[in-house]
Amino acid sequence: MAILDNVKQAAADATATVAQSMANLSAADPETPDASSQGIPTLYIDEKAGSDETGTGAELAPFQSTIAAYQSLQPPRSADADPDAVVKLLVRKPDSVERNEWVDLSASARKKLAKNIEGWRKKEAKREADREKNEAAKKEAEERDRKRREEAKGVVLVEDPAKGEVVRSKVDGLTSLVGSRVRLFGWVHRLRVQKTNIFIVLRDGSGPHAQCVLSGDANRTLDALDVTVESTVEIVGSVQKVKEGQSAPQGIEVIVDYWKIIGRAPSGDQAFEGRLAPDTSADIRADLRHLELRGETATSVMRFRALLLRAFREFYHTKKITEVTPPCMVQTSVEGGSTLFEFNYYGAPAYLTQSSQLYLETCLPSVGDVYCIQESFRAEKSLTRRHLSEYTHLEAELAFLKFKDLLDHLEDLVCSVVDTLLADPVAAEIIKTLNPDFVPPSRPFMRLDYRDAIKYLNEHGITKEDGNEHVVGDDIAEAAERKMTDQINRPIMLINFPALLKSFYMQPVPGDVDFTESVDVLVPGVGEVVGGSMRMTDYDQLMDAYKRNGIPSAPYYWYNDQRKYGTCEHGGYGLGVERLLAWFLKRYTVRECSLYPRWMGRATP
Repeated sequence: MAILDNVKQAAADATATVAQSMANLSAADPETPDASSQGIPTLYIDEKAGSDETGTGAELAPFQSTIAAYQSLQPPRSADADPDAVVKLLVRKPDSVERNEWVDLSASARKKLAKNIEGWRKKEAKREADREKNEAAKKEAEERDRKRREEAKGVVLVEDPAKGEVVRSKVDGLTSLVGSRVRLFGWVHRLRVQKTNIFIVLRDGSGPHAQCVLSGDANRTLDALDVTVESTVEIVGSVQKVKEGQSAPQGIEVIVDYWKIIGRAPSGDQAFEGRLAPDTSADIRADLRHLELRGETATSVMRFRALLLRAFREFYHTKKITEVTPPCMVQTSVEGGSTLFEFNYYGAPAYLTQSSQLYLETCLPSVGDVYCIQESFRAEKSLTRRHLSEYTHLEAELAFLKFKDLLDHLEDLVCSVVDTLLADPVAAEIIKTLNPDFVPPSRPFMRLDYRDAIKYLNEHGITKEDGNEHVVGDDIAEAAERKMTDQINRPIMLINFPALLKSFYMQPVPGDVDFTESVDVLVPGVGEVVGGSMRMTDYDQLMDAYKRNGIPSAPYYWYNDQRKYGTCEHGGYGLGVERLLAWFLKRYTVRECSLYPRWMGRATP
């Protein structure tokens, strides 16, 4: 404070001296030598056209203010009493017609400059005082830290075998080990440091978290000073139930007697907590997907995804439907050429598969009803919240069934999987946390003919994107389809689409060849999650379909042979796993439901 007071007094004295000096100069003999003859610089000021940011003080690049011009010289404090001793300041004449009319500062301008110099020096003095204060505080903190680290070097934890047997465990098994000593490995999910205790919430990927309490010597080691969020640690301690009135994950805590850091995560600018925040942009989140996956929501979504896939497999197992693995590299299309990812396959054109359906159909005569769960790829230039360029595709093909059987099977699939997940305590808890308003669908699902859907849209004022009403033959847009589904607010089986809107292999409705035995399953909040149909069974009919669609039949010889060597009525479907997951957990976009989502313009990390 003494420094600041002295500087303030000096600045005040300087102001008075500057004002008197400038007043004297105003009354001086007009024959006073100019700046150039005195060897001091001349700086120009134009209060209207000048700039304190880009100006240099030259006549063609003047400053806007006198104080900025003066500061540009970085003058010593001794010059503050008489600025004219170090610089000649010329200001553009306010009423000047010619741009080169420059005049000396007026008396009032000199007083203003003196006041501004005083204010500048006061701010400088305060900054210097603050700098010294901060520097002193920094040194004090560094000294405290040095002493603490010196003291911590003397605290070395050693495992004590006399404390009893240690059981290596995962976090999810701790509730059955109350009263036992355990050894845990994991990541520091959350960290709370108090004067006498450190609380580590440990995550090891097994499911729940565990609160670990470090006190006594465990709280005074070098590792206790260095531990950070996302560091990996080894922990040994006793599992205890939390005291009444207190809370912790699983209702237990580990009282630690030995622990160490395995891999320390960075602190400071690179600290994990600073990389992702609630307001972090979507692009940065995508870049840091590998870190976002460590968050509780992303972890829950991925865990639920695994349980969902297991539920599907359990359903198919009970129905004696066999899982197969078709190829992802193909030389034929299923959904049209416009969305194919093409690549060079040893000198020949090939594609990433859009669907495994055609290959699944070839398996029916050998292993019977089949399904697969693998990636499909669509080169759609779409950035909607329900589209991905690579997605997990659950597909199935079933033999010897009618269209109604296919619809019943789909209804059974969805409802059975919902029941399985709600009966699973882990899955049910995730649904309760992320989508507490989830209501399991009731049977039977609404079955809505395409033509009736067109009527519904028009009757409820749901127009096309151009504002016109829908007509039969329109490909109902995603927005209109989703709005209709949200209004009805229950799963819908939209059936019997026009043949012109669907793929070449779909079976026509008997007696109505302009429409197909096809189905889209729509769910509220997402829209379409399943697309399926009966497949053409007649060889000649299939050949005609190729011709109508301008598709050469020869590359599909292996598919066509299914109609030659023992055809049968059969149908199948494809289900978008990410879309169904978004429905279950009320995720805004399917990108949240993929481990590392891929969409137009995004193929990293």
